[in-house]
Amino acid sequence: MTKKIVKYGSWKSPITSDLIVAGTIGLGEITFDGDDLYWIESRPSERGRSVIVRRTPDGTVTDVTPYDFNSRTTVHEYGGGAYIVDAGDVYFSNFSDQQLYRQEKDQAPEAFTSTPKMRYADGVLDKKRNLIYSVREDHTQGGRDAINTLTKIDLAGDSAGEVIVSGNDFYSSPRLSPDEKQLSWLTWNHPNMPWDGTELWVGDLDEDGRIGASRRVAGETSDSIFQPEWSPGGVLHFVSDRTGWWNLYRLADDGIEPLYEMSAEFGLPQWIFRMSTYAFQSEKRIICTYCVQGNWHLASLDTSTRKLETIELPYKEITSLRTGGGSAVFCGGSPTQPLSIVRVDLTTHQAAVLKRSSAVEVDEGYLSLAQQVDYPTEQGRTAYAFFYPPANRDYEAEAAERAPLIVISHGGPTAATTTTLKLNIQYWTSRGFGILDVNYGGSTGYGRAYRQRLNGQWGVVDVDDCVNGARYLAARGDADINRLIIRGGSAGGYTTLAALTFRDVFKAGASYYGISDLELLEQDCHKFESRYNHSMIGPYPERKDLYWQRSPIHFTDRLSCPIILFQGLEDKVVPPNQAEMMYDAALRKGLPVAYVPFEGEQHGFRKAENIKKSLDGELYFYSRVFGFELAEPVEPVNIANL
Repeated sequence: MTKKIVKYGSWKSPITSDLIVAGTIGLGEITFDGDDLYWIESRPSERGRSVIVRRTPDGTVTDVTPYDFNSRTTVHEYGGGAYIVDAGDVYFSNFSDQQLYRQEKDQAPEAFTSTPKMRYADGVLDKKRNLIYSVREDHTQGGRDAINTLTKIDLAGDSAGEVIVSGNDFYSSPRLSPDEKQLSWLTWNHPNMPWDGTELWVGDLDEDGRIGASRRVAGETSDSIFQPEWSPGGVLHFVSDRTGWWNLYRLADDGIEPLYEMSAEFGLPQWIFRMSTYAFQSEKRIICTYCVQGNWHLASLDTSTRKLETIELPYKEITSLRTGGGSAVFCGGSPTQPLSIVRVDLTTHQAAVLKRSSAVEVDEGYLSLAQQVDYPTEQGRTAYAFFYPPANRDYEAEAAERAPLIVISHGGPTAATTTTLKLNIQYWTSRGFGILDVNYGGSTGYGRAYRQRLNGQWGVVDVDDCVNGARYLAARGDADINRLIIRGGSAGGYTTLAALTFRDVFKAGASYYGISDLELLEQDCHKFESRYNHSMIGPYPERKDLYWQRSPIHFTDRLSCPIILFQGLEDKVVPPNQAEMMYDAALRKGLPVAYVPFEGEQHGFRKAENIKKSLDGELYFYSRVFGFELAEPVEPVNIANL
């Protein structure tokens, strides 16, 4: 079949915004309850509602959460660890009031806490004492510095819970030993984030569930501990980056033992609660995941012989790993498959998809496959990214034309992008855009040293790596130097704004709930991230000068290209005034600028109609800025100064 010769950006694509939002859901928080499997689905078509789903061994899948409930916690604002289940009874945090509910099998949920301004996450059930141990975030005093504690909640009574561990800024991962005599947990203090340094503690439980003697068993301010878990035999395991890589360890009688040392990441940055990268198949066998050069692998680790065997699978992203019934179950994605609930038989290693995050089937002729790109950046270093060239089986451009390139700066900034099939990337590549998805210095998956490149250098290293990636592709002929675009959300939105302000490389940009004033963020940010900038920029107010120097809002005179800004009006992480100030500044300067606010959205868009409007609005914006015709009309956005 002969392809039509059409300019980049004007290709007609079957991957429409309607297709993306109609059939796409979020998946996560997998757990086993006997032979039944549970997970959470976040559904844009239901205004972003999070629903607990149960799958029985015969393959029957049913919603557990009634329609007027939403299983989502906002502890640390990002949540996670919103539910636990035991013998068919579900205990969950309800989004609207942040209270805990008990839902006996197939019955209506009933609240068992009722204290306003209290939030709960990451609970663990103690059946012997009829308690739940939970992280609690107390907002009753007002202000951003909520009080975080570990709390025991009596399931027999209506109570906000009794504090059993307190005094530090943050807690996570309460885990009950198999003999129910001990509780382990993680804790850390400002200015650390959990990927900087945490402490692992173990405390003895009395008959009422209170902590008696306790001791720190691992971790410090420069050792990040992740996912403590008790083995079936009662041995405490955890992930630590003490060697510069997140590797697996266990607590032995004579101290801490490494289980398998490797220049790979067996852990993740703890942005949300109850993340899981390993699980026990038995006392002496761990099923685990590890990341090398941005790609994840599934493996089996014999803890007696210390032998690691990789299980060959097509999945390059693996999260929320659990084991049960001779299987490993996880959220997995590959370059040709969207994130899905996947079950792997641990005997045959055969994989089966139980639930896809997208019901959409796209002809592979419209898909662009990621290419790993390593390229030189500042100070003789190497940066990493994934490049998606334009791809559409029906179209190509003139040989002399170079494609517009969209550089994506991911959020976090302590996070990472993967090669999992994402239709919101294919939306662009199938229309004739190239995509460079950058894991700039500061990203995870490449070791602690790479992660720490951003320390004191936020707004510098990330920007340099995005700029140098765009230049690298333009120099080798894969991008039009005059049509370089940068886009990003949250911290990636800040990188976008900084690149557009402090560098003269990109010709347009899109910021999703991005930060324009670092000092305002410092003063107005929620507790979890309220000292994050101290490591990435410098202590405040001592280095107030750096906050000023790296804030795009103060240097809008340097901004010289069009920009579109998207913002949720209920965002507590990056307040709307950040986007509004940037819009006003661009407006006064006479630059083409669009501002698209969304009622009812927080940090990250969850509603189908808003996801659709932002995708199509961004495409419309670029078509007007770069002067190409759209293959099909989309809903326009109001662009000032154009």
